[in-house]
Amino acid sequence: MNKKIVIFLCAALFLCGVGLGRYWLPSAVNQKMDSNSHEPVIGTENQAEPTIWTCSMHPQIQQSEPGNCPICGMELIPLEKENLDSESSRVMSMSESSKALAEIETVSVIRSFPEMTVRLVGKLVYDETRMKSLTARFPARIDELYVNYTGLQVQAGEHLAKVYSPELLTAQQELLTAYRRDPSSSITRAVREKLRLWGLLPEQINGILKNGKARDHFVLRAPIGGIVVSNKVREGDYVAVGSPFFTIVDLSELWLFLDAYESDITWLRYGQQVRFTVEAFPGEIFDGRIAFIAPEVNGKTRTVPVRVNVSNSEGRLKPGMFARGTVRVTMAGEGMVVDPEFTGKWISPMHPEIIKDGPGKCDVCGMDLVRAEELGYVQNEDVVRPLVIPDSAVLRTGKRAVVYVAKQDAERPAYEGREVVLGPRAGNMFIVNQGLQEGERVVTNGAFKIDSALQIQAKPSMMNPQQEDTSGSMNITTTEHTETGNKGQLAISGSLAAQLLAPYTALQASLAQDDLDAARESLKAMMAVTGHSGALADLLHTMMNAESLDDIRRPHFETLSNALIAAFKASPGSIENELLIMHCPMAFGDHGADWIQQSEPLQNPYFGAVMLSCGDITERLEPNQKGEEGHDN
Repeated sequence: MNKKIVIFLCAALFLCGVGLGRYWLPSAVNQKMDSNSHEPVIGTENQAEPTIWTCSMHPQIQQSEPGNCPICGMELIPLEKENLDSESSRVMSMSESSKALAEIETVSVIRSFPEMTVRLVGKLVYDETRMKSLTARFPARIDELYVNYTGLQVQAGEHLAKVYSPELLTAQQELLTAYRRDPSSSITRAVREKLRLWGLLPEQINGILKNGKARDHFVLRAPIGGIVVSNKVREGDYVAVGSPFFTIVDLSELWLFLDAYESDITWLRYGQQVRFTVEAFPGEIFDGRIAFIAPEVNGKTRTVPVRVNVSNSEGRLKPGMFARGTVRVTMAGEGMVVDPEFTGKWISPMHPEIIKDGPGKCDVCGMDLVRAEELGYVQNEDVVRPLVIPDSAVLRTGKRAVVYVAKQDAERPAYEGREVVLGPRAGNMFIVNQGLQEGERVVTNGAFKIDSALQIQAKPSMMNPQQEDTSGSMNITTTEHTETGNKGQLAISGSLAAQLLAPYTALQASLAQDDLDAARESLKAMMAVTGHSGALADLLHTMMNAESLDDIRRPHFETLSNALIAAFKASPGSIENELLIMHCPMAFGDHGADWIQQSEPLQNPYFGAVMLSCGDITERLEPNQKGEEGHDN
């Protein structure tokens, strides 16, 4: 009996021990299991991960603490992990907060007739069709010279010089003899015609017949009124047949030759009205019409001469005056110009100031008139309006043009990179020939940041497209230089150009010396002037990201140089000291490229030490404190 009681008590104590163990030990056992388990511990998944800071313009910069970008100096921002659309490797999706932080802005693609103001500079010259040269038509001696200096104003019929000519005396006697025998004979008519061809006016010939005797001296008279611009004889000179006497120019009509950049030619047409100003008459506007567009580009200045016919009936305008002209143009599709003045009109191709309502002949030269459409005008405004987008939406990479398009019906903001085919540029707008549809929304601010974000994700950017080869390695598509280059694609104001000049010339010197580090420092200095915004800032960021000197030179340095040259030419008042425009004819496969230096000797930034002295000075821009702004940035 006692033995059974002991066994029962031992069992009871065992069960009590097990119960107490289950109550006191679970937390310790669970902690041990957690320490040996590879599964996440409850409550630890919400711990904050370290913040990574990056540059919105240079996404390759990533660091654990805030600060400034070591490349461009911009303040670093927190890096947020974004999702790439699985449907396309060139679609960037982001949160609303990231969109606001990147300052992404979009506008709709619309159809419109873009307007453009083409600004030109040039000089007034003589109208070559109103110049008369007086030459000796018979041997003579200059006995008395009435017009003895150039610049003298003469009227038609006024005396110029008194000459003695034995041949002329003999011809007068022949006329008198024939006239006395028979005034209507063929001999009389032949002698009269001979004297006429020698330059005698009808009243002079009639005077000989009326007086009835030959004169030993003869007075030369002006065939037209105008200014004597050349005098080749002096009193006492003996001149042979064909020797020049005087050159007289009628200044009631002048020619204005303007220089147009290649990118502006698409906007210019025969017959267009040009308004211009000269410094002699501040605030006064003169006008004329385009009468001629040169068929070739000037090899040195890379411009096309455009001639404007100008009325000068009051004689206020003087040949040699510099002028600034503007042409206001409305562009339709396919390079046609909209101008209601020429709707249904007929124009003389040689004298475009002759405009008529129907077919006919030119009142000046007798040529057949042509329809305005044959000279590049649309018949009416019912033509299809072209697609247009702001220039700030376009990323230029050599011959490629890229835009980012907002995806419609996306759950969160998403942007797709797309290559487009552009038409001519109209002020701050581009005509789009291919790649977009009306109503789509393109990114106008922040496109470069979207492209940078794609690079962070190791995806191909539109600025530097990558293509996989058969071996699986990545080949970067290089940009190529085209004949049109990037000229005219970047507008800089005169005041901004003046601020950029010092770091630009430092950049030019660095490229000439093949110094990549110094070039990057110069680009950083230029970036500080821009405020890190705008098309110029995007170009500078692209150049700062370049891995070699050639990537900076081609074609970005040319784009920058062309923009600065255009800015200084349009705003002479921003030039403080003489600027030298230099040209290398061998750059970009013998296409040639320009740059600016403030002093000699020439140092070629496109080839550096390889051909440091290749090129020549094509133009000198002089300071002009009276200049005015020609472009707005």
